[in-house]
Amino acid sequence: MTTSPSPSWRIAVVIPCYRVRDHILDVLGAIGPACTAIYVVDDGCPDGSGRFVEERCRDPRVRVLRHERNQGVGAAVMTGYHAALSDGADVIVKIDGDGQMDPADLPRIVSPIVEGEADYAKGNRFYSLARLGQMPTARIVGNAALSFITKFSTGYWDVFDPTNGYTAIHADVARQLPFARIATGYFFESDVLHHLGLAGAVVRDVPLDARYGAERSGVSLLGSTIRFSVQHAGNAARRLFYQYLLRDFSAASFELLLGVGLVAFGVVFGASQWVEWTARGVGAYAGTVMLAALPVIIGTQLLLAFLSFDVARVPRTPLHPQIRRRRQAEAALRAVVSRPTRS
Repeated sequence: MTTSPSPSWRIAVVIPCYRVRDHILDVLGAIGPACTAIYVVDDGCPDGSGRFVEERCRDPRVRVLRHERNQGVGAAVMTGYHAALSDGADVIVKIDGDGQMDPADLPRIVSPIVEGEADYAKGNRFYSLARLGQMPTARIVGNAALSFITKFSTGYWDVFDPTNGYTAIHADVARQLPFARIATGYFFESDVLHHLGLAGAVVRDVPLDARYGAERSGVSLLGSTIRFSVQHAGNAARRLFYQYLLRDFSAASFELLLGVGLVAFGVVFGASQWVEWTARGVGAYAGTVMLAALPVIIGTQLLLAFLSFDVARVPRTPLHPQIRRRRQAEAALRAVVSRPTRS
């Protein structure tokens, strides 16, 4: 059951705008009263979406922010985040301006946060098989592939549909994000998940429907999959180093290092021996084959054991209550320290 947010929660909506002039007013008009502030970020839009909103929209909650040049959807969202945090928002929701996301779903997307179950919530279009047929086949295949890659690079093995841009984040957790290091383009959503994983934030999927019309995506499926895979590889290496070598060293760290080493040795040794024996035109000795195969087998078992540990390590305790308690404790300590002493 979805809980409607209490009026005491200040919920801000950030809408990055780039060539969405035909849809933006409908999106703004559908945002319900649960939202207290709306930030429309004109990301150097050649159609002048920001000016169009200022001229046509009379909603007092709407504030237009501008980039002089196009910087990417991630940069636009970060600009909106900065403004929302400065204005005291408790939860920040990101909705695209192209009409593919239903603003009526806002209570559902913020519900895990206001109920204290999560720090970050994101839409998932893959829950309903009946409604999945509305999604273009190319998007289903591409998103499914990217989802599995994202699970490994972020450590969130229980989330899916990482490119879904309908998200909500608690303000205290948003302040922990390294804004300057987050990807500014379409990799933004996946990169945020990576940094949330490093921080230990709890992420929840929220079943939502997507709406597809005549609009065209600005993302090339093949090109983005290749580019995102390279970026995910870098994030995965960084995550594994931080979580299993720098911050902690456990049995899983040993399994990871030894597993990678054994598999690498077995593959390299086996390939070199195969080339040598092929060039000589003779078959390999059984002992040589075993010397190549055994490290691969043992190393694979170690890596599977490591993956089992990594899956079980998904954060389960929300971060924002801890941040709030720490902030309250620090404030109380400062009050005691600053209290004048009696002579």
